[in-house]
Amino acid sequence: MVGNNVSHALNRTKRKFNANLVKKRFYLPEEDSWITLKVSTSALKTINKIGISAAIKDAKSKGFLTK
Repeated sequence: MVGNNVSHALNRTKRKFNANLVKKRFYLPEEDSWITLKVSTSALKTINKIGISAAIKDAKSKGFLTK
């Protein structure tokens, strides 16, 4: 996403808004293995709420995961 930096004098220069991504390891008890995912912090909240297995299943059905 792009936007503007606005100075005190109201000069505008282009800037980027980057996603808040973190690299996180998750344990899958069904497979008895660890996986590493790069997820947004909002995705971390979703994983904490519904669980990693349900979140992966939902992401695959929506086409977010290709593997």
